[in-house]
Amino acid sequence: MKLLAVVPGLALILIILWDAFETVILPRRVTRRIRLTGLFYASIWAPWSSIVSSMTDRKKREKYLGFFGPLSLLMLLSLWTAGLIVGYATLHWALETPLNFPDETGRFATYLYTSGETFFTLGYGDIVPRFSLGRAIAVIEAANGFGLLAIVIGYLPVLYQAFSRREVNISLLDARAGSPSSAAEMLRRHGESGHLQDLNLVLHEWEHWSAELLESHLSYPVLCYFRSQHDNQSWLSSLTTILDTCALVLVGVEGTPTWQAKLTFAMARHAVVDIAQIFRATPNAALSRTRLVHGDLERIREILAKNRTRLLDGEGAEKRLAELRLMYEPYVCALSEMLLMPLPPWILGTDAIDNWQTSAWGRIQ
Repeated sequence: MKLLAVVPGLALILIILWDAFETVILPRRVTRRIRLTGLFYASIWAPWSSIVSSMTDRKKREKYLGFFGPLSLLMLLSLWTAGLIVGYATLHWALETPLNFPDETGRFATYLYTSGETFFTLGYGDIVPRFSLGRAIAVIEAANGFGLLAIVIGYLPVLYQAFSRREVNISLLDARAGSPSSAAEMLRRHGESGHLQDLNLVLHEWEHWSAELLESHLSYPVLCYFRSQHDNQSWLSSLTTILDTCALVLVGVEGTPTWQAKLTFAMARHAVVDIAQIFRATPNAALSRTRLVHGDLERIREILAKNRTRLLDGEGAEKRLAELRLMYEPYVCALSEMLLMPLPPWILGTDAIDNWQTSAWGRIQ
């Protein structure tokens, strides 16, 4: 009967090795519905987010949400390691691998210790397999342990480089669109300064940022859980602000680059939809209607008009904006609800202050 345990032991090893390959090495998204990493994140994010969302202190809540990304990565690596050790121990136990201590042969606890010792290449030599098959399994396990260590060493720098590149543009958005960022505020500041044409370069940079986000976050979805440095910023809110801005430009803002806005909108929308598909976040059209309520669009026109910027009005403009919003807002709302990342307002509050104007010692008025 013990020999039958070879099947689950071998299956466990192969599942973990294939999962590690898909998660770390394969540079594309995995569409298969059932996979170990997906089940792992689904099982730990739900209770974590439920506990943290019950906290009333916003800064404390954001702090613990910020722990999740890096901590879950360590937990996933630990899960792979533990699974491989148990898998190889099961193989030894099922095959009753002879050991240099005959009294220990056949005991699962001993095989588990031997497997762990081999995986981490400790090389104590106190308990070792005696014959060819057991020694071959030990060599393969040692190679797996060394390989997993090498993967981790190469994996972490790639993740943090992608994270750093993502955050640079988010930080640059602070002075251009406020904190939290806002589409109306971005257009207002550029209009007030007389630099509406500069939006062409800004939106061009965000087109490339969206493309990088799409590539990195589809290959490494764990990056979606990594939070920004400030609790009023996030990759999702920044992406939504750019989509909002592009939508307003496409509706009709005099002196703005319509063609570049169209390109940036397409790339940003592509990114948000594909990331929503990765997490199977069902688009939430009902929640999206609460972002821009009746009267807000007229307020945006008034704000822009006071700063030498005219937003096209009329029934056709409102219909066009509604169509554009429907293309992305249900997806960003679904991701916001799932990741607990607040979406940016269309109009910045009067009491808002940019992050660069604040410090632990006070504010610049």
